[in-house]
Amino acid sequence: MKLSIISFGFKYGIVVDTDLLVDVRFIPNPYYVPELRELDGKDGIVQQFIKKWPQTQEFLDRYLSLLDYLIPFYEKERKTHLTLAVGCTGGRHRSVTIAEEFFAHFKGINREISLTHRDIELI
Repeated sequence: MKLSIISFGFKYGIVVDTDLLVDVRFIPNPYYVPELRELDGKDGIVQQFIKKWPQTQEFLDRYLSLLDYLIPFYEKERKTHLTLAVGCTGGRHRSVTIAEEFFAHFKGINREISLTHRDIELI
């Protein structure tokens, strides 16, 4: 089964044909930190800001555990493609960091996987 992970911004619309949609707007927004605003979720300093919150780590632990549980059932049903969309307000900071974390988690597993940051360049 191919796993596609896509980060996006809700203000630009949700990802069409998404199987699982994750809203990470509960994480404090780096956009409101002046020195982080122009950076994106691939920058280490932004990732540190996002991952420092207890709710972020708790979310990652719980959601990755859920995905580890669910994905074999999708495979058992012979689903050939699963799209996981991760959204925040603008698709530049929080969703990018979390999508990167999801990608890193699944990258080592014997599965075709892709990562796309749909709205990272939009303002």
